[in-house]
Formats: sequence, C-alpha cells, structure tokens
Amino acid sequence: MLSEDYVIGVDFGTGSVRSLLVDAHGGEEIARSEFAFPRWKQGLYCDAAQSQFRQHPLDHIEGLEHTLAQVVSMAGAGIAQRVRAISVDTTGSTPVAVDPTGTPLALKPGFGDNPNAMFFLWKDHTALQEADDINRLAGTFGTDYLKYSGEIYSPEWFWAKLLYVLRRDKAVAEACFSWVEHCDWIPFWLCGGSDAREIKRGICAAGHKALWAEAHGGLPSRDFLLALDPVMDSLDHPLFDRTYPTDQAVGTLSHAWAHKLGLPQGVQVGVGALDAHMGAVGGQIEPYFLSKVMGTSTCDMMVVPQDQGVPLIKGLCGQVPGSIVPGMIGLEAGQSAFGDVFAWFETLLTAPLLQALEALEGAGMDLAQMGERISKGLLDRLAEEAAGLELRETDEISLDWFNGRRSPHADPYLKASLWNLNLGSDPARIYRALVEGCCFGAKRIVDHFRGNGLPLKGVIALGGVAQKSDFVVQTMADVLELPIKVHASQQTSALGAAMFAAVAAGIHPKVEVAMQRMGQGHGREFFPHPKRVATYRKRYALYRQLGSFQEGLLESRSR
Repeated sequence: MLSEDYVIGVDFGTGSVRSLLVDAHGGEEIARSEFAFPRWKQGLYCDAAQSQFRQHPLDHIEGLEHTLAQVVSMAGAGIAQRVRAISVDTTGSTPVAVDPTGTPLALKPGFGDNPNAMFFLWKDHTALQEADDINRLAGTFGTDYLKYSGEIYSPEWFWAKLLYVLRRDKAVAEACFSWVEHCDWIPFWLCGGSDAREIKRGICAAGHKALWAEAHGGLPSRDFLLALDPVMDSLDHPLFDRTYPTDQAVGTLSHAWAHKLGLPQGVQVGVGALDAHMGAVGGQIEPYFLSKVMGTSTCDMMVVPQDQGVPLIKGLCGQVPGSIVPGMIGLEAGQSAFGDVFAWFETLLTAPLLQALEALEGAGMDLAQMGERISKGLLDRLAEEAAGLELRETDEISLDWFNGRRSPHADPYLKASLWNLNLGSDPARIYRALVEGCCFGAKRIVDHFRGNGLPLKGVIALGGVAQKSDFVVQTMADVLELPIKVHASQQTSALGAAMFAAVAAGIHPKVEVAMQRMGQGHGREFFPHPKRVATYRKRYALYRQLGSFQEGLLESRSR
C-alpha cells in the first residue's frame, strides 16, 4: 500500500551528491542515487599543495539532476505524484560569487575555467591571510563579532574566502553581485530563482560561517567590513538582512524542474543547511549527546535547549540558536582532516607501486585490474593487522593536523607529524598511529566541552568512516573512554534533509517528531576495552605534549 506522503533529501558531500526518497511517515528508504562529481574526480581546479579546492557548479547541477531523476524513476509514477517536499544539505562553508540573477559566475562566458568563479569547497585554505586580517581587526573593533564563533575566524569560512576573491581577481570582483553559500544556492536554483536578492539564507550557515547573530544586529556592519579592506565596498551591505530556520520552505519546485523530473506542481523546497547539521538530525541527535559525523573531516555537534543556557565557549565553530534543531542552541566543533588522513596514507602506499605497474603495462598486464586489486581493501587489511598489535606507550604516535586544526581553537597553520618512528615502523603500525592521532584530536574536543561545563551523555557516530571501519570506531571508544553508538542509517545527512523536508511540507509538526517517526535507530555499539584505557591515557598525554611542542616551534619560527 502506498503511503500518502514521500519526501526527498539531497546530500552534497565532498566528492559526490546523494538523493534519498523516503516515506515521510515511517522513514523507509524507497530509492537512493549517488553521482560522483566528474571534474572533481579529475582533480580539476584544485591544488592540494596550495590548499586550493574548488568545484565547478556544473558538477553540482549535473549531479542534482541525475540523482533526483533517478530516484523518481526508481520509485515509479505512483510514488512520484505523492512527493511533497525536497530539502538539501551541502558541505560548508562552500560559497560562490553570483551575478544579479543568482547565476554562479563560472556558468557565465569568460569565467568557465576560472577557479575563483567556482565554489570554494569547505576545506579550501587559500584565504589564510584574510582570516588573519579578520581576527586582528575583530580584536580591536568595538563590537565583538567573533563572540559566538569561538573568538577565532577560520580561512574555511564565508568572509575570508570572499575577501580573498575581491583582493586577487579583479574580473570576478567586478562581476560579483553577491556571495552565496552552496546550501542556500541549491534551493534557490530548484525554485527557479532569477534574482540574487531573493535568495533565502539559512540560519545554519549564516550563524556558523558568516558571523550572523541577532545579538549584534545580524551580519557584521559595513564599517567593520570596510575597515577590513575597502574592496568590500564593491558589494551592497548587508549582503542579506534576514535568515530562515531549516524547518521552513523557501518556495516551491519550479515548473521547469517539476516537468523535467516528473514531479507534481507544488512540491515544497526547504531551507538549506550544512551537511553535518542535517546529518545530526538524521542520526537522531539528543540534548547533550555528541553527534560525531566522521567523514573526510569530522563535525562534532551538540544541542542544548535554549532555556537551559549555554556559556560562550572559546575555540568552537559557533554556537547558534536554531542551527541544528529549532528551539535549541547548536554547538559545532570538529577536525579539519579525518577520513582524508586515511585516504592520504592509502595513496601514499599505492601511488608509487601503481606508477611502477604503469611502466610494465606494455608487457600485456592490465593496469586497471592490478590497481583495483591492490587498492581495494588495503586499509581494511591494515586495520586487521593493526588491531592485533600489542599496544605500548612508546609506539609510533601522530598529530592529526593534516589540514590544520579546526577545534578547539582553530589554527590553519599547524601541520601534522609522525613521531617515534624506527626501522620496525611498518604500514600497519603507522596506520594505527594515524588513527589514534585522529582519535586523540577528538578527545581534545570532548575535553573542551566538558571543561566548559557541558555534560556529555554519550556519543553518536555517523558518516562513512563510522559505517565502514570498526577499527576506527573501536579505537575512538577506547581513547574517549565512552561507549559509541553507530547510527543504523548509512545516509544520515540525506535522511536528515528528508526529515526537514517533511516538516517544511507540514507532514510533521516539528523536527523532534520527524526524528522519532522517520529515524532508523542505532545499530552497533562499541565499548571501551578496559585493558587499553590506561595505556591510551598515557599516549594521549604524550599527544598533548607533542602538540604543545609543535605549536611552540611554529610560534618561534614566526617571530
């Protein structure tokens, strides 16, 4: 029997987009589709050595159309006509320059191959100088615009990236009418928007990345931005003067999109949000539980009812009313590299071998088959070997700052390192050290929450790494000395977006009800091994000592 109501959640990740069509009442997954970004996969417009990571809007548009069309086709016409709403989450801060019609400049003649006219992916760190300038000015300006953002602004965020573009690319600066987060632009595009001034900005990205706060009147003032750099006067200020909660609709699906996808008129399009925030909802976050989204990076989310109050905490990535669950304060922390660390190590091991095999390809060997066989399951095999190693205080140890440190206390200049290497340091031992380093970085975040008076009732693990690697999750439980519940859904961000869509369409009265009725619950649970806890306490203390030493070394070099 068909349900009366279906919704679609769309999740834009770092390398692909996923669409999930679900029953809005029971949460059953009806159809799912994924599309890998082809230009991103080729490494176009990126330079890892310079921390430049850009994505062409065509990757997103093609992926959106492909996955939406596929889930609608897979579900069939009967279900398609009962789709009530679509909501979207994206990585962030991932902003782009748009013209007066709201069209990203990379889609305009003359800008198609200009990385500065494309989306600046969340992990792009080219705006280091601009973030430094924001932090210096904020420390002396009359209004403390950083008080709700941990007192530190990151090069990953909205204003730093805008300032970078305006300073360095005259053509883009002259053509840029507004600067828009990915999660705000996609709903605008789905609604057929043609006026950039009508883009509805979600409280999620605005609060955590653009310094929006009702307490200081919304966005930073024009005076602040011009004191930062007069080039900011090329745009109208404020860029926007209103934000919207994620449980509302921005409008309805355009006639063109509805016709193209085979969906009915009147499908609601929800306000967009960041992937980790919607993922926390898909993972059924509860007050004082740490929702840990473990993907290419990590985002650690917590919600606290607004009437219980939250102290202002330095070193976080924002604490924003309504950014995760309406009516609650959303707190965000995280690590700038997590799964990326393991992917880097896999590439480090396999790339030279694959290059050597390529030289032999002319001898009749199938390089593609050999490469796939070598790479497939490599980290799983290393994890199995690493899990069997004796754990000692003096083993290899790593610092996890491969893409700088996000929290606590963001510092993009910090670098990762490996310590205690010797001639017996084989791949399994180094892999274990990398995993432990990431888990030690996670413990610093947990300690920071607790040290600022926030109780921690438990940990909910979400994301690709949590789903795929028992070794990583078990090590995390051992290091944190906490049980960890892994959510049953493999698509928590898309499912969270679907939950918000159901509320935006009026199917459920609030997000908490949607979580209860559409959530898939928790599957596996990992508990700390008592015999490992004592050793990890000592190794964590060493990690902190090494981190302090490396920070001091950086400070001495900068003087």
